Amino acid sequence: MSATVVTLQPPHLVLRTEAGDRYLPLVGNNCWTIGRSSDNTFVLIDRWISRNHAMIQQMDTGDFYLIDLGSRNGSFVNGRRVSIPVTLKDGYHLLFGQTELEFHCPDLQMDVESVIDSESQEFTATLHVRRLISVMVMDIRDFTVLTRQLDERLLSEVIGTWFRQAGDIIRNNGSWVDKYIGDAIMAVWFHGTEAVRTTEMIRIFQALKELHQVTMELSKAYPLPFPLRVGAGINTGYAMVSNAGSTERSDYTALGDTVNAAFRLESSTKEIGMDIALGEGTYKYISELEGNQQIFNQYKVHLKGYDTPTITYASTFSHLHNFLNQKSVTKKNKNLS
Repeated sequence: MSATVVTLQPPHLVLRTEAGDRYLPLVGNNCWTIGRSSDNTFVLIDRWISRNHAMIQQMDTGDFYLIDLGSRNGSFVNGRRVSIPVTLKDGYHLLFGQTELEFHCPDLQMDVESVIDSESQEFTATLHVRRLISVMVMDIRDFTVLTRQLDERLLSEVIGTWFRQAGDIIRNNGSWVDKYIGDAIMAVWFHGTEAVRTTEMIRIFQALKELHQVTMELSKAYPLPFPLRVGAGINTGYAMVSNAGSTERSDYTALGDTVNAAFRLESSTKEIGMDIALGEGTYKYISELEGNQQIFNQYKVHLKGYDTPTITYASTFSHLHNFLNQKSVTKKNKNLS
């Protein structure tokens, strides 16, 4: 199928240099990193910039956010230091170290007929498919109180470091951070068409364990008014997954009740005094794991936006650590036998 190819100016950054303006397009992904290290999307040679300095992320709403990744000298938007993710608007000025960039996001409109470039045969529209997924939402407790008691520079470094390390942990456990939302992250794991293997659920729990460990380590590394605490909600079910981008560089995000419920489950942990809340769909896939009955207890919770009470299975990070440690020992013993 051929189509008319419409040429539009995509969202981009402009770097002003003595040799002229440098154009940095924000396309082909939903996350772009900035820093001195060569593994960044945009490498800026500036000794005042950290190796992994900041990140720009596009949400499924189309909004762009700037997230400082715990840089030493900070990230600034229109002259103001960023301590939590900040929404970017067309024409905003960004400052990293001594390097200034301009953010531009002109209104983009695409003709629905422009689905395939007839020469490249490359998909450029958004495709939607129904997939079985697990969604994990993790939130930093008492974040508002923390922002009032902590110096803005230190807050930016702590939260940025947490975001960066969380992204590494989730990638190492088979997923990626789909959203950074103020004081929370959302990650999505894709499963097979019919069911979820127990090994996949163990990887998600392993990510939870490591995220909790990192949070505890940050509490010890920085002079905070109180220890950092996190809560998490995990929900498994079918959702519409949108695939935006080219066939070579696709970016996925999930929409629907499965995702919404994960956020509500995370909030419910405060109501029941637990650290982790699982949806019934998630618990179903771990129900055959030996020892899970000892760590997850059933609760009825009232989730915001839902008419009837919801069943959840909740536990603490301490119990989760013990559970995973037992699984690790059992696996080692089996390998030795």
